[in-house]
Order: sequence, then C-alpha cells, then structure tokens
Amino acid sequence: MDQRIIDLYDEFTHGRIERRDFLQRLALLAGGMTGALALLPRLRNDYGLPAIVAPEDERIETRRIVYPGATGEVRAYVAAPRADGPAPAVVVIHENRGLNPHIEDVTRRVAAAGFWSIAPDALSPAGGTPQDEDRAREAIQALDAKTTVADLAAAVAYAQARPATTDRVGCIGFCWGGGMANQLAVGCPDLAAAVAFYGKPPAAGDVPRIRAALLLHYAGLDERINAGIAGYESALKAAGVRYRLHHYEGVNHAFFNDTSPTRYDAAAAGLAWERTLEFLRAELAQPRIRR
Repeated sequence: MDQRIIDLYDEFTHGRIERRDFLQRLALLAGGMTGALALLPRLRNDYGLPAIVAPEDERIETRRIVYPGATGEVRAYVAAPRADGPAPAVVVIHENRGLNPHIEDVTRRVAAAGFWSIAPDALSPAGGTPQDEDRAREAIQALDAKTTVADLAAAVAYAQARPATTDRVGCIGFCWGGGMANQLAVGCPDLAAAVAFYGKPPAAGDVPRIRAALLLHYAGLDERINAGIAGYESALKAAGVRYRLHHYEGVNHAFFNDTSPTRYDAAAAGLAWERTLEFLRAELAQPRIRR
C-alpha cells in the first residue's frame, strides 16, 4: 500500500486530524471517495484472525478481574502459566484502541512464555473499552495522564501481592501503551523493567526518576515518534538509566500488531518479541537494582 496512505491513517488514529479531513485527503490519494471507502477495511485492524495463543491453550489459564485503582475499580484481563511456584509478573498496556482481542492475545503470549500477566483496561473510568475503535481512540485522548499512570501503578502493586507471583514486575506497552510504559517507568519505582514498542518518550526532566531497566523498540518509518528518540537517548545516558534501543528499518509504526494488515511485519515482530522475552527473563530474575 502507498506509504502516504499509511502515514495519513497514522495521523488520523493518533488524533492529529479529524475524520472528515482524513477521508477527504484519503480520497485524493485513492482517486475519489469510492476508492477511499474501499480502502478503509484494509486499514482497520482485523480481530477475526486466529489468535497466536488461544484462550483455551492448555499452558495457561485466563480470567477477567477488577482491581482497586486510583480512579476506582479497574477492569483487567489476566493470563497465568499453569506451573508450580510463583512467576514474575508483566503488565501489558494496550494501544489507543483499548483492551481488545489483540491485546488479550498478547497477554496470553506473555503467560505462555512463563509470566503471570495482567492487561488493565485504561478506559475503565469511562465504562470500559467500546467496540467502536473510533470511540475508543476519542476516549483515550480524554484520559488524564497522571491518573492513568496511577491506575497502571496500581496494577503493579496488585501483581506483586498475588500468591502466584514474585515481587518482580515488568511491563510491555504498545503505541499509546508504549508511551504509558515510559511514563510508568517514571512514576512507579517498584517497576523492575519496561518494554516500550514505538512509545512516546517522557519529558527529559522526568527521565532521572526512572529506576527500571528499559527495552525500546522503534520502527524505521515512524517519523512522528522517531523525532523524539535522540533527545530521549541523551536524557537516558545522562541519568545513567540502563536501556537497550533497537531500530527496525523499513517498517511502520504498529509493526508488531498482527491484526493490522498494512503495518504488520512478521520478521520485525518476531525479532522484537524474541528480544522482549529475553530481556524480561533476565531483568525479572535479577535482584532489584536501586540507584
């Protein structure tokens, strides 16, 4: 697909242009409104695709819970390995589409890899994730960042308190959730490790507050997010934060999302996932480092 169309859709899904403007500009690229409307299904995520780890997978068990957050009860999806002994925990932070089938699948993948995993629904204060993705994105934009981070930090505390977990908790975030993973690293000193997939960096002045080790994945074609990488790296180095940063050349923002037909890249996603699991296993098995 024309990269200009993918970039335009990215602008729309991240709230930089209104739907009417998006459709008008898409029509210009597609040769008319009929062509634009025909393209829309190809741009939207397809949650009807088979899951990589099914809910009934015998390696794991799943359930839906609520836990006490800063804003009240927070809904969440939990997946845990069927294994003896406590496991380290991972908080999975969704994209700006909310807690949807793709993120639930990712949460199960984390559990299948041996981690007790929890995916909070950041839209719980607004009644939970709606089925309509446009409504979900609008609701995400209306969230207060500080209280959202506090709800995520409450998920870390909830995970630490489970009998099935150790006190070692990491997080993985994607897109909007990648930015929240960075913010959680700033705001939650109990977080041991954070993985951010193409996430917006925190303010440089907040970076010295990070105690977690970081793994940062960026897409080579993601100009919007990549504009902040150099400044983020400088701040991380100045603060002495332990981090690893990987660029995946020739791929788009959301390259990990296998339900996104125009942006998913299997090779980059596979490599990033391999690196993510290796990082989490190493960091969540180590004694917590205090600086």
